[in-house]
Amino acid sequence: MRATFVLGRIAGVRVGVHWSVLFIFGIIALGLSQGHLPDTYPGRAWAVYWAAGLCTAVVFFASLLAHELAHAVVARHNGVEVDDIVLWLLGGAARLKTEASSPGVELRIAGVGPLVSLLLGGLFTLGAWLLDLASASGIVVEMVAWLAGINVLLALFNALPAAPLDGGRLLRAFLWWRTGDRLRATAGATAAGRGLGWLLVVLGLIAFMRTGAFGGLWLALIGWFLIAAATAEGRQAQLRGVLAGVPVRDAMTSDPFTVPADTTVAAFLTSTRYRYRHAAFPVTHDGAPFGLVTLDSARKVPPAEAHAVTVREVMVPLSQTTVVGPDGPLADLLPRMEPGAEHRVLVVDHGRLVGILSLSDVSRTVTWLMNTAPGRRGVG
Repeated sequence: MRATFVLGRIAGVRVGVHWSVLFIFGIIALGLSQGHLPDTYPGRAWAVYWAAGLCTAVVFFASLLAHELAHAVVARHNGVEVDDIVLWLLGGAARLKTEASSPGVELRIAGVGPLVSLLLGGLFTLGAWLLDLASASGIVVEMVAWLAGINVLLALFNALPAAPLDGGRLLRAFLWWRTGDRLRATAGATAAGRGLGWLLVVLGLIAFMRTGAFGGLWLALIGWFLIAAATAEGRQAQLRGVLAGVPVRDAMTSDPFTVPADTTVAAFLTSTRYRYRHAAFPVTHDGAPFGLVTLDSARKVPPAEAHAVTVREVMVPLSQTTVVGPDGPLADLLPRMEPGAEHRVLVVDHGRLVGILSLSDVSRTVTWLMNTAPGRRGVG
């Protein structure tokens, strides 16, 4: 699940939000402010209900973030690097740069999320009880009680044994421990995820057709997301299996054309050296890799300014570019790669640029392995 926009970093981990979060945020705020709270405590001003609904939705997503940060902290403690955290419709996902080294590590990383949600549910329950004892506003008590219930529900839902939920990770850890085959275990967890997704879709549609209630469509939508996410996870696992043991150097484009950082945009766009070959080029400064420039970003510079603007001003800086070594495993890099020229990967060996890698390079390598490499035919 890719982030639609980035919120920032917490403890060095990038935190992003998928567009589906806005949908569920609106559903929660609207449902509380225009439904649940006015029905439970009528007679208040509309601004009070809206403020309560919006505040509750914000705290709920803070709870989701705590859930995912727990995954990230435990992953780092167990030697697994964390790429980012993405909040989405079904909660969130902590994207890991590398796989867990053993079923035990997988179990610890996956299990801590539901435990944190259960703990938050207990704390909110205690808070609601204490606020009620202190004769606090009924709406405030109801807000905290709702947060208690939703966190417990989140923990239980995430514990279902189906990928991409935490329970799917727990199932994968168990299958991995039983079979000793991580790829086979992943296939089992993703199959369970697709099965649960289709079950929710069917039940949701039946409920909608019988009652006309919006809840049926909501259940079907959750099922659809589960199917899509589990399918994507299964496909990526298959690719990782095909690419097992393949180093980055076997897929990269070696000795790519580079652009000096002080080259003007006009010179870059008019030079036949760059114009027709690729959509992105590594940028160098004093012979060292410095960033990545795309033709699209250069073309956004107004023609009247192109002779004064340099490539360094329109490039993606090296700090925001994925950089790997040529001998690193290609399979571990795959989860970090994204479509788009601006997401090309630079391959650097002891400070020297030796190659560039795109998703099309990976696809070409996978096709070659599937069709010609001994022992890999039929995988996926």
